[in-house]
Amino acid sequence: MSDPARSEPLEAGDQPQLAGGGFSEVLQRLSEGEVERVSVGAILEAFGDRAFGALLLVFALPNALPMPPGTSAVLGAPLVFIAFQLMIGRSVLWLPSFITKRSMRREDFGALTAKVVPWVKRLERLLKPRAQLLTTPVADRFTGAACFALSLILFLPIPFGNMPPAVAISAFALGMLEADGVAIAIGWLSTTASFGIMVALWKVVLAGVHAFAAPVLRLFGL
Repeated sequence: MSDPARSEPLEAGDQPQLAGGGFSEVLQRLSEGEVERVSVGAILEAFGDRAFGALLLVFALPNALPMPPGTSAVLGAPLVFIAFQLMIGRSVLWLPSFITKRSMRREDFGALTAKVVPWVKRLERLLKPRAQLLTTPVADRFTGAACFALSLILFLPIPFGNMPPAVAISAFALGMLEADGVAIAIGWLSTTASFGIMVALWKVVLAGVHAFAAPVLRLFGL
């Protein structure tokens, strides 16, 4: 996918264009900048024409790793916007200002990058352009639809329910960045597994509620 993207002009103090190099290199340079805070708009600008895949990965991958509670709620909202635009076939990525202006302290962004970059570097060594039938513009719409559904699940406050969809979105994103259809296929397999896990979790939750409620209801003759 050519993945063209555009963002609002960077505000004073945001990062300059850093789009050269692999995903891990750009992320590393962002974390080593001199600004006090790293905004979503700066990340969007830094990745340039790779913004769809890059931002999907930026917001999904941290949720695939052990992170503090509440992380999925913060990172899930941008994923919904990005995946929806990919699903409807937009060639230009747009994010509302309340998302592009979100920012992290550079020190916190650096700590997050330190966790993410080693994993990405390992994966980048395995990725290459192949099976490109799964990376066409039409295929990208189906990928976007899957990522949209997964991002809605990830956004929900479900204990341990955010990691499987985050893994699936990350696989899709890596496949888009490197035009690797094998990674896209892994994303589809992970999507199937994510929905299977969600169904199993809901069954466990419903069984628990029923087991707890049944004795209480019997006390009232219900």
